[in-house]
Amino acid sequence: MKEPIVRGEKPRVYLIDVTNRDGVQTANIGLSKLQKTMLNQYLDKMGIFQSEFGFPALEHETNYINANLDLEKKSFFKNIRLEGWVRATVEDVHKALKLTKVEHLNLSISTSLIMTIGKFGNKFSREDVLVMMTEAVDAARQAGVKTIGVNAEDASRTAAEREDHGYDEDYLIKFALAAKKHGADRIRYCDTLGYDRAMSIYDSVKSLAKEVQLPIELHCHNDTGYAVANSVEGAMGALDAGVDAYINTTINGMGERAGNADMVSVILAITKSRGLREKNILDPNIDLTMAWKIANYAARSFGLPIPINQVGVGSNAFAHESGIHADGILKDRKNYEIYEPEELGIPNGFTQESGRIITTGEYGGLKGLKHVYSKIGMEIPADKERRILNLVQLATAHNQKPLLPDELKLIAEYPEEVAKILTVTP
Repeated sequence: MKEPIVRGEKPRVYLIDVTNRDGVQTANIGLSKLQKTMLNQYLDKMGIFQSEFGFPALEHETNYINANLDLEKKSFFKNIRLEGWVRATVEDVHKALKLTKVEHLNLSISTSLIMTIGKFGNKFSREDVLVMMTEAVDAARQAGVKTIGVNAEDASRTAAEREDHGYDEDYLIKFALAAKKHGADRIRYCDTLGYDRAMSIYDSVKSLAKEVQLPIELHCHNDTGYAVANSVEGAMGALDAGVDAYINTTINGMGERAGNADMVSVILAITKSRGLREKNILDPNIDLTMAWKIANYAARSFGLPIPINQVGVGSNAFAHESGIHADGILKDRKNYEIYEPEELGIPNGFTQESGRIITTGEYGGLKGLKHVYSKIGMEIPADKERRILNLVQLATAHNQKPLLPDELKLIAEYPEEVAKILTVTP
């Protein structure tokens, strides 16, 4: 597994995708465990450093999380790190490690006064928050967790509000230093409500990173439309303080309320925008040609079409209508495009099977199964036909959608792990 460049060399920006944690918290929609697994695979192929792949303290995630960790050991995932999210409490840490084999954890607790009072009332003071967080970090370290991230939920309002409505970055720094002292590897600066602006988050993160000298994660929501800008400028604050930055993204910007920082937009902002494209600061493992595939798979799985004007991958992202634009693009695409569709893996055209079509699914049989697998270049051994058929039927019911070739390949190659993924034990 590839690790970030050590501090002392050139600081870089790495991506931690949180679709399988924050993205699935989007109201009224969700993903099956099999779909979450496929997203982990696509994120791995895309070169994303880490997937925040679920909630190890939730019992209905247990089999999915453990099966994915088994797949990691079998090299189904090549390089990506799988990390779980829990509340920063000793109880959650212990439960997560009892239920799962997770080796990387992110511990989250609110740090702003408004949340400390609004969520905890008079039950916990800000000093109590420090104690709860450090005890949780200690518990994770003592249990052998390999890497620990500590989340300052609502960090942007922590940095901006005090009881007298003054500036309170001191508490945030105190929180982060306490986390570092107890063994945290990263601090997550959460702009939980999209409260920050590009200039303010740059200053706050730079100040925090300079004082704490730990890598900083940026977790930005899009309530005011600033998620991508805040993520990128916050990351620049960390880099300018001499530490690595980790940007939390979701595919197609999914997430609570107005969503999170869109992954493709973040990548394009860092690699194509003025003043950044020349810096070469993005993790070199990122493969942008996976963008179109992963965006479309997520859209299909969530049951939400990609907006036509979605950055990079929307159907109008490279469409030109006005006479001036059409004339300009035909003369030289650089007149009206700063990146090409091929860079995002967008195919030149689509072909659709016509005529006689044979599928397999929830009610399919063996002949149809073998035909479908032959179409994707796979032959199912005779002694495994019934097992694979059963899993294909279950997976189709699980997804409530016809299975795609990559899903069928996963089932055929890792049947036992898929069986675990498809099982939620009450």
